Amino acid sequence: MSEEIRENEFGTKNFRIKKRYFFIFLAVIAIITACYFIYNITGYQSTDDAYVETTTVSVSPKVAGQIVKVLVEDNQPVKAGQVVAIIDQRDYQVKLDQANAAYQRAILNQENAHANLNAANSEIELAKKDVERYENLYKAGAVSKQTLDRAKTTLESVQAKQTTAEQSIFSTNPDKSAKVADAELNVLKAQKNAAELAFEYTEVKAPIDGTVSNKKVEVGMMVQPGSPLFVIVPNDVWVVANFKETQLEKMRKGMPVDIKIDTYPHKVFKGKIDSIQRSSGAKSSLFPPENAVGSFVKIVQRIPVKIVFTEKIDPEEYAIIPGMSVVPKVYIRDAESENSKDN
Repeated sequence: MSEEIRENEFGTKNFRIKKRYFFIFLAVIAIITACYFIYNITGYQSTDDAYVETTTVSVSPKVAGQIVKVLVEDNQPVKAGQVVAIIDQRDYQVKLDQANAAYQRAILNQENAHANLNAANSEIELAKKDVERYENLYKAGAVSKQTLDRAKTTLESVQAKQTTAEQSIFSTNPDKSAKVADAELNVLKAQKNAAELAFEYTEVKAPIDGTVSNKKVEVGMMVQPGSPLFVIVPNDVWVVANFKETQLEKMRKGMPVDIKIDTYPHKVFKGKIDSIQRSSGAKSSLFPPENAVGSFVKIVQRIPVKIVFTEKIDPEEYAIIPGMSVVPKVYIRDAESENSKDN
């Protein structure tokens, strides 16, 4: 019996020792977990009030007309400069042909202008000789004063004709003052350029790289300048995170950020703080709150922080769409240690 009692006491003692070690082990785990939790709280700042953002571009025509071709569909990727729709070009082609013809006619008229100038120069030489001859004859008393005056009038008339001929010729020397012909040519050239632009604008082109969204245009529609055809969502996206004002004390531009998107819970994207908005979200809203009231209640404000991705993201693998919910984690402690090393 005594041996059995001793064995029971020994077993009970071993159980107590194991139990003690087990609780010590649990306590160590709890302390490590608490330390990690405290380290995590003091080393990072995070918020679930964050989302993916971008600036969409509305595509509109610059000229009026009927749509004859639509070359894109919803959710189709496009490149900047790609033709996405075509407006009926026939009317604009006629106007362009008319403007080109008027401009070319003005250029061809220069041949007549040069011929008129050459004729006027020849007449001036002859008129000058007549004036000189009649002046000598008048002094000798061979002709009357009336005859001399008539020769001078003829010279003045031919000189006026020369001036008119010169004004109808385009300037070849840019240092000279503009002529009437230059002004007329500039008008025709401007009309020609305007017609070329209008014809070019019949091809509606994508202004940026991105994806077509909210398509509203179909073949046969009549459109006006500025009427929206569709929206292009650019590939360049970022994160807007609304941190509490109490979280911003140590945040600085350039701090590294871990970005978790709800759509891809097992992927952590890398980013950094790009900028911190200089006003709260409420203050920059369309109708900012008026705090000068007797029933004021202090509310912790949210400050928008722009976070950009620092890694290249394959859009085929990860479709990061504006509006997606995000949880960013800003590395406060690591950035502080790097700054202290630099200093």
